[in-house]
Amino acid sequence: MDDKLSIKVNVADRYYPLKIERKDEEKIRKAARLINEKVLQYKQRYLDKDVQDFLAMAALQFVTRVIEMEDKFDTQPFEHRLQELNEELEEYLKGE
Repeated sequence: MDDKLSIKVNVADRYYPLKIERKDEEKIRKAARLINEKVLQYKQRYLDKDVQDFLAMAALQFVTRVIEMEDKFDTQPFEHRLQELNEELEEYLKGE
């Protein structure tokens, strides 16, 4: 069974046809809605700009959040420390 779905998504008053996994439809529609809300906020605040500027500003804001979340959930320092502890344990067990 094909789990692909064809949808049209409105982003900043333009429609984009997408072929997506059915399970991703809600997530994609929510993303488009959030982008449109952010673009509308910028439109109301900055009357002398065009839609491209609003999209760029929205993208910058959303990607900044993604980077903050990646940094917040970065496990590399823990992985490094666990490796060090594992090596210390191996050395200790060899000494017995």
